[in-house]
Amino acid sequence: MRACIYGAGAMGTSLGAALAKAGVEVELVSRNAAHVSALRSEGAVLQGSVNMRVPVTAVLPEEMAGKYDLIFLAIRQRGNREAAQYLLPFLKEDGALVSVQNGLPERALAEVFGEERVYGCALSWGAERTSPGHIQMTGGGFRYALGAFGRGKRLQELADLLKRTGEVTVGELNEIRYAKLAVNAAFSTLSVISGLTFGELASHHKKLALALVKEVVAVAKAAGCKKLPVGGHDVMRLLNGPFASLILPVAMKKYAGIRSGMLKDLEAGRRTDIDYVAGAAVVEGARLGVETPMLESAVSMVHDIENGLAEIAPETLELL
Repeated sequence: MRACIYGAGAMGTSLGAALAKAGVEVELVSRNAAHVSALRSEGAVLQGSVNMRVPVTAVLPEEMAGKYDLIFLAIRQRGNREAAQYLLPFLKEDGALVSVQNGLPERALAEVFGEERVYGCALSWGAERTSPGHIQMTGGGFRYALGAFGRGKRLQELADLLKRTGEVTVGELNEIRYAKLAVNAAFSTLSVISGLTFGELASHHKKLALALVKEVVAVAKAAGCKKLPVGGHDVMRLLNGPFASLILPVAMKKYAGIRSGMLKDLEAGRRTDIDYVAGAAVVEGARLGVETPMLESAVSMVHDIENGLAEIAPETLELL
């Protein structure tokens, strides 16, 4: 099986390294020439909760050639429409396009690739690129939650492939997506507003985090989800129940040191993907008739930060 990771940033590079170490023929595709050069000369260097140096094949987008059985899409979602059109000729007719992005990206991707070729996968670890070719890992080892947008003819094949690198859970895609979205819409959003880690938010801003989680859970229920599985636990039951404030710091322990990746976007002068994370829950809530006032305020606050109207600081959370 010939695969590629389109968008070999921190998460994409760590996934590509895991696949390469497992013997998968995989190309890591990045627009960052310095990162590609380092990957070619040094391999992918992972440090932290996972430590390894893995020789990898890295290419720039213009160096891609031939067709792939499997394409993992790991770019920022605001570039999905353009990327989907670019990647379409590179995916085999019976190939699989797997989004490892946050939010709810599969429906739009299916409009380009067709429902039967689109899959979604939630990655349960954290990664940050500290320098070209070097990735700082947090949140433990490689764990995946995998689902199909259509009938999923290649679902088991994909699961078996990923099992060569770590732990894989196969489930209902909608539930997998909303489970990850409940965590990210709360913690990534509050982290980019405050600059705080997920652990600091879980310990000192429980009420605010849980308010955002509960709004996503309400949207998920309206979308037909019966449970929201993360790491063998049900977010719908644990973080939407009477003991949520006690459970939250324990549940987030593995991810305590993580800060939102959107902070990197702001530092680089880029706009964030907030409209495709917390904003995705707001859009779906409106479509399904579920009110999401806290999420809407949080998304608006991130846009204020992007536009220089608010500062990244713990005190900014008070405005919510």
